[in-house]
Amino acid sequence: MSISLKDKHTFGCTVAAKEYWEMSSIAESISALKQWSGVPYLILGGGSNILFTQTEVPRVLAVRMLGVELLKETKSFVEIEVGAGVPWHPLVMQTLQSGWYGLENLALIPGRTGAGPMQNIGAYGVELRQFCTGVNVIHRQQLKLQFLDAKACNFGYRSSIFKTEAKDQFLISSVRFRLPKAGFHQPNTDYGAIRETLMSKEIDPDKASPMQVAEAVMYIRSSKLPDPNELGNAGSFFKNPIVPMDQVESLQQRFPQMPVYPVSEGFAKLAAGWLIDQAGWKGKSSGPVGMHKNQALVLVNYGEATGTQLWSFAQNVAMDVFNKFGVKLEPEVNLWPPLV
Repeated sequence: MSISLKDKHTFGCTVAAKEYWEMSSIAESISALKQWSGVPYLILGGGSNILFTQTEVPRVLAVRMLGVELLKETKSFVEIEVGAGVPWHPLVMQTLQSGWYGLENLALIPGRTGAGPMQNIGAYGVELRQFCTGVNVIHRQQLKLQFLDAKACNFGYRSSIFKTEAKDQFLISSVRFRLPKAGFHQPNTDYGAIRETLMSKEIDPDKASPMQVAEAVMYIRSSKLPDPNELGNAGSFFKNPIVPMDQVESLQQRFPQMPVYPVSEGFAKLAAGWLIDQAGWKGKSSGPVGMHKNQALVLVNYGEATGTQLWSFAQNVAMDVFNKFGVKLEPEVNLWPPLV
């Protein structure tokens, strides 16, 4: 009997799994991986960063390993290990309430902790790799437990070894963090929207507490991004493109107001949302699919859209951006089946 996945992913498309297994322990995970060795399956966390372009998935392994363990504590920091199935935003709030800081800019990101290292999630000037010391994984073929430190994870912009050279090789079972305590952490309030929000609340951005920063982030996200419980979406659908500076300089001559963020020598990051807006897609829709009216980077399901409709719409957006700017947009959201 097929299991509906409609309420297990945030786009809310009609899709079902022929077989579905929830894994709440290492032993259950190894058993499932062993049983399904050699056959296609999908490992699913919170479903907040995936678009199904087919209505049926052969097999789904749902990660549900829970628990937050304190591994080490000193005067200046703590080291914790978090189960891959722990919901991300409640974890952020738990750390802040415990006096463990650093993750405040990542508040209100949907999904589960195990997806964090895969994507190297980031928001408002902070990335997970700044505080992640490594991950515990199960090798999906060898069925062996391993620990990969942060260097081995090869974190990049919205990327890691789990999306590149080791794609489909590991199952993340838990994630380790090193978080500073009060007096040893200065929150990142450099992002313009955070500073503006704090000042509107008569809070000095340079003296804001981590909790105040988290509250500002939650306010910004809630005002700009649709709640996936009310409107199907997976947050930012496209990555912000990183392009060579010679291309940036050429574009700036034509579009002097274009936001540009230098990232390394010879390269800069462009704002995908701005590009989409300038290409005329912000708030534009076609039937049950569209780009959100308040955030051009968010692809939304306004009704009973299929994954195929959503992906086709996204491809049209990317095509127009390329035709106007010569910049290729790549999806930040994972696709099932994966692109080949």
